[in-house]
Amino acid sequence: MILSISWRNIWRNKVRSLVIIFSIALGIFAGVFSAAFFKGMAEQRIQKVIKTEMSYIQVHQPEYRQNSEFSNFIPDGSKLTDRIRKLPNVTGVSQRILIQSMAASAETASGVLIAGIDPENESKVTNLSTKIIDGAYFEGIKRNPVVIGKKLAEKLNVKVRSKIVLTLQDLENNITSGAFRVAGIYSTNSNMYDESHVFIRASDLIKLTGFPETGVHEIAINIDNSKTLPMVESQVKEIATGEEVLNWKALSPEMNYLTEAMDMYMYIFIIIILLALLFGIINTMLMVVMERTKEIGMLMAVGMNKMRIFSMIVLESILLSITGGMVGIVIGALTSKYGETHPIDLSMWAQGYQQLGFDAFVYTSLDPVMLVNVTIMVMFTGVIAALYPAYKALKNDPADALRME
Repeated sequence: MILSISWRNIWRNKVRSLVIIFSIALGIFAGVFSAAFFKGMAEQRIQKVIKTEMSYIQVHQPEYRQNSEFSNFIPDGSKLTDRIRKLPNVTGVSQRILIQSMAASAETASGVLIAGIDPENESKVTNLSTKIIDGAYFEGIKRNPVVIGKKLAEKLNVKVRSKIVLTLQDLENNITSGAFRVAGIYSTNSNMYDESHVFIRASDLIKLTGFPETGVHEIAINIDNSKTLPMVESQVKEIATGEEVLNWKALSPEMNYLTEAMDMYMYIFIIIILLALLFGIINTMLMVVMERTKEIGMLMAVGMNKMRIFSMIVLESILLSITGGMVGIVIGALTSKYGETHPIDLSMWAQGYQQLGFDAFVYTSLDPVMLVNVTIMVMFTGVIAALYPAYKALKNDPADALRME
C-alpha cells in the first residue's frame, strides 16, 4: 500500500517529476555511454597490442630484455618452437630475430628495429599481413624484400619497390649493410610503431649477420582464446625451462593498467554524476515535503506512525531515482550496443589518436556488470537523497502542521 501511495505522489506534480526524471536519465545515459566508449577504446588498443604488435605470449633468453644484445639468443629456438606448436590451444608460433638498425633511403635515415621473420608463421601470430595498404606482404620482390610502416615510408620518402639500405652489427660486432626493396607498406594506425618497426625474412637477416639458423631472440605465441592464457603460459614454462616466458600483461604492463584505470575512472565519473543528481533529488523532495506539510501532519494526527511516513518519502525518492535511472540505463545500453557494430568516427582527430596508438574509429564495449552496479548506485542515491527530507517531515508537529494554510 505504501508503495502504491508513493508512486501516486510522484505524479501529483507531473512537470516537476518529469524534469527530475529527465535529468537523472540524461546523467545516467552519459555515464553508461561514456563507460562503454572508453572501455571499447581501451579494448581496441589492447587487441592491437596483442594481435598486431606483440602476441599473447613471448619467450626470450633471460637476459635479452634487459639489454637487447644481439648475442643473447635462444640457441635451440627451432626445437623449442616445434614443441610449443604442438601444445593444445596454440594457434600459431613465430620465431623472430630482432636487431636495432639504421634504415636509410637516398634522402634520409632513421633508427628502426628489424624483425627477421618467417612470413607464413608470422601471419598466424599477428595480423600484420592484413595491414598492408600498398604493395604486398613479402610478394612481388624476389631478392631481399622488406615491409615497412607508412610513417617510416613517409619519413624516408620511399614507396613500393624503392630501395632502402639497412645498416647493422653482426655477431662479431662488425658493421654490415644490405640493400632491400620495399615489397609492402603497412599501417597499424599507431604512428610510433609504424615508424620504428621493419620486417624482413629471417633467412635474409641470417645471411647478412651470420646468425645461427636454429637461433632465435623471440618466440611469439598466439592462442585460440584469452581465457586459456594462464593454462598455455604454464605449459610453455614447463617446456621452456631456463627461458623467460611472459604474457602480454607482463610484457606491456601499461596496457593492463589501462583497463584497470579506465574502469576506475568510469566509476568515478558515474559517482560524480550521481552526486550532482543527488542534490537535485534532495531539492525536489524537500519541496515535496514543504508543500505537503499539512497533509503529513494530518496523517500523523490520525495515527500513521513515523516509520510509515519515513518509508513513504524514501520510497518516493527511490522510485523517482529508479524511473529516471532505468530510462537512462536502457537508452545508454541500446546506444552502446549500436556502437558495438557501428563505430564512432573520430577521424577529425585521427592524427592525435594515432600518435598515442588509438584507432580513429572506436567501437563501444558494454559491460553488463557495470550496468548492474550503476542500477545499485542509483537506488542507493535515491535512499541517501530521501533521508534529510524524510527527517524534516518527521520533525513537524502535527498540531502546528494542521494550522498551516
